[in-house]
Amino acid sequence: MAEVLRLYGYWRSSAAYRVRIALNLKGLSYDNVAVHLVRDGGEQFSPEFAQLNPQSRVPVLMHGSRVLRQSLAIIEYLDEVWPSPPLLPVSLRDRARVRAIAQLVACDIHPLNNVSVLRFLEQTWAVPRPERDEWIRHWIREGFQALEMMLAESPATGSFCEGDVPSLADCCLVPQVYNAHRYGLDMAVFPTIERINTACLQLPAFDVARPEAQPDATATA
Repeated sequence: MAEVLRLYGYWRSSAAYRVRIALNLKGLSYDNVAVHLVRDGGEQFSPEFAQLNPQSRVPVLMHGSRVLRQSLAIIEYLDEVWPSPPLLPVSLRDRARVRAIAQLVACDIHPLNNVSVLRFLEQTWAVPRPERDEWIRHWIREGFQALEMMLAESPATGSFCEGDVPSLADCCLVPQVYNAHRYGLDMAVFPTIERINTACLQLPAFDVARPEAQPDATATA
């Protein structure tokens, strides 16, 4: 009997969103375990969850008894265990490009506007909500300015970030565009990013991974 996949995540977590997309692209079924990042100070700080991830962050993927952490590592694990359809191209140059796009989002943009950073701005420095929202828009805008150039000027860009097949790069891009729309960033100046995002969301694997489609989705953060 196949080992069960269990994803610990939160409906609005960008990192968990990436993994949901990857699981769907692979056609893998999984059990969803909701970890509310806001309620009661954050369920990720419970002793039980700390046993799974000492960082107290989502996502965590359980594959049988194996505990997998960090979204990019999880996605590459999925690609190695279930290589079809691939989420990384064949050639080394193309793989490096896909990883660069993914890391631009996951390592440069997203960490500056995740829950832990916003909590620190609010609770430690008492930064008002309008200023926190502008902080988010600023860092997404700065990252997207570079990403738009990388995508628009490269002949490797197709319907998706790399050619005409969705990849690890698209798994990372779509959740960040969701955040950009959520916080009111003007996306008109990023037409290539918007075009790719639209193409992705037309695929069922991306559509069913949307935050609002998750069983733990609520009207509150």
